[in-house]
Amino acid sequence: MSSGISAPLPRAIQLMPGIIAPLPTFFLPESEDLDLDALEKHVVFLARAGVRPLLAGTMGEGLHLAHGERTKIIQSARKALDAAAFWDTPLIVGAGGGSTRETVVLCEEIAAAGANAAIVITPGYFAGVLANHRRALKDFFVEVAERSPVPVMIYNYPAASGGIDLDSDLIIELAMACPNLCGVKLTCNNLGKLTRIAATVTDPSFLKMHPRKNFPNIPFLVLGGYADTIVSSTFVHGHGAITGLANLAPRALVKLFESSVTATKQQPSQLVEAQELQSIIARADFTIAKASISGTKFLIHQLYGYGGLPRKPLPPIDPEDANRLWQHPHVQELVKTERELSG
Repeated sequence: MSSGISAPLPRAIQLMPGIIAPLPTFFLPESEDLDLDALEKHVVFLARAGVRPLLAGTMGEGLHLAHGERTKIIQSARKALDAAAFWDTPLIVGAGGGSTRETVVLCEEIAAAGANAAIVITPGYFAGVLANHRRALKDFFVEVAERSPVPVMIYNYPAASGGIDLDSDLIIELAMACPNLCGVKLTCNNLGKLTRIAATVTDPSFLKMHPRKNFPNIPFLVLGGYADTIVSSTFVHGHGAITGLANLAPRALVKLFESSVTATKQQPSQLVEAQELQSIIARADFTIAKASISGTKFLIHQLYGYGGLPRKPLPPIDPEDANRLWQHPHVQELVKTERELSG
């Protein structure tokens, strides 16, 4: 069943290799209402650094958002990007629901609000059944992809989906069967899996036999879910990363990806630069990830003056932990690098 929404679809914008930031959703203190001003500032800040946005994902507390709130953040982000002349910056939006039916409705709603693509996580509440039911898992993504009015990205994140971990064979099968699937985010952080998928989908014969629906010359994107394997994944034909660290150091992440891509083209000096930057980013990514959403929001506030708290029941970061996080040498090394790159 569809939602009955018949609004015109957003203009088609290509999803290209690179760095994507899953934005936090910002909330006003006390009321926990949406802080759309902070969202608009942040999405334009990232776009100016060359980073594309993902809204209402895990970092964006998509599970804590009402359907109408998701619509508001999409519309606000699109308005801010267009006002800053970033008309060709695509909006990827989380649309994972507990059932196939709800997921399709979410895809329709975000498309009507202006999203250019959906990212969909495997439903994990009934993981005890689904984890061992390969046909049900495949059918879920096939039906969602066929019924979604915008391209769909697979989101493989076992820790947030009851431990369900889609293997490389199933993801490749889905990429072959569903031209409206535009890629996969691998937050399982399995470099071997990424290598196998990328080796298949970047083969010229795959692109010719299995073109994507709206952009036949654009590959099925294979993206890591962390910042610590960008160099490695680029050398096995990965297409970049969707990483929360890009909210804090967007220029450093873009520089790392661009240096890695250049290094694959037989330019050894760029590989040395990429390796050095990867070391800084990998250390910071590990340290900051342990502080979760509240830690990232705290650091955004320290760096850029907005951030706020997560929605309850997620707790704020403890003040002592926040101070230790800010002063941690891995964090300060990243901050120094980002400031040097931003001038």
